[in-house]
Amino acid sequence: MPELTPELAKKLRPLNDILAERGLPPVGRPKSANPKVSVSLRLDREVVEGFKAEGPGWQTRMNAALAESLKAKRKRA
Repeated sequence: MPELTPELAKKLRPLNDILAERGLPPVGRPKSANPKVSVSLRLDREVVEGFKAEGPGWQTRMNAALAESLKAKRKRA
């Protein structure tokens, strides 16, 4: 591998630009139309253990349960 000189560094381009020129898809996870929001949340131990006991995907199931609860609450209002 050649040494990275200032001249060589000026010639470097992002990989996704090169892939796009060749009609290839970009690397990495595609951007979500509805991205998740990272939060810090304190929950009862029993709630977390209950969801985890159901196996992998417990955070997704917890999100679905919260979304369903919110949907039901909106219908009552």
